[in-house]
Amino acid sequence: MAFVQPPLPFEKDALEPFGMKAETFEYHYGKHHKAYVDKLNELTEGTELADKSLEEVIKISFQDSSKVGIFNNAAQVWNHTFFWNSLKPQGGTPTGDLAAKIDKDFGSFDKFKEEFSNAAATQFGSGWSWLIDDGGTLKVIKTPNAENPLAHGKKALLTLDVWEHAYYIDYKNARPAFIKNFLENLVNWDFAAENLAKA
Repeated sequence: MAFVQPPLPFEKDALEPFGMKAETFEYHYGKHHKAYVDKLNELTEGTELADKSLEEVIKISFQDSSKVGIFNNAAQVWNHTFFWNSLKPQGGTPTGDLAAKIDKDFGSFDKFKEEFSNAAATQFGSGWSWLIDDGGTLKVIKTPNAENPLAHGKKALLTLDVWEHAYYIDYKNARPAFIKNFLENLVNWDFAAENLAKA
């Protein structure tokens, strides 16, 4: 069974009033994400991984240096789908159990934003910034290239893509402005709360 690219959870122009153009999604979702799906299918066709779940492929290929190409494409398929779900038009602030947990584990929501922003801004080159549940404690981590918490046995709650293609159309080389806009206008806290509830 071939791996498929899930549809975006919003229309391509839904985030335009909140700092991300439809053109960004035409390239980022329509070309970059699709290319990872197509390449993953090409690399796994006829192999023992073709019938595994995407999560299984990520875990298996991460442990095998001969499968680095498969890992990179599988992880990027998963990462991008997770990122689209981390976005929401006019995102606000966390509520309920998630808000209480952020306050407990980071000291305050502002401290969380500061730590998350720093991780996203200081990831050298391409990569991701994540809010994770690590054995019951919320933490912020950053990962290079295609790496993700799943590969390391951790539970992801939220992510921001800091590969340059994620923000160049909207922000050129101003990654900090992209990060600030994400935290102020685009975070899907409902998605993060659902992930926490499943953790």
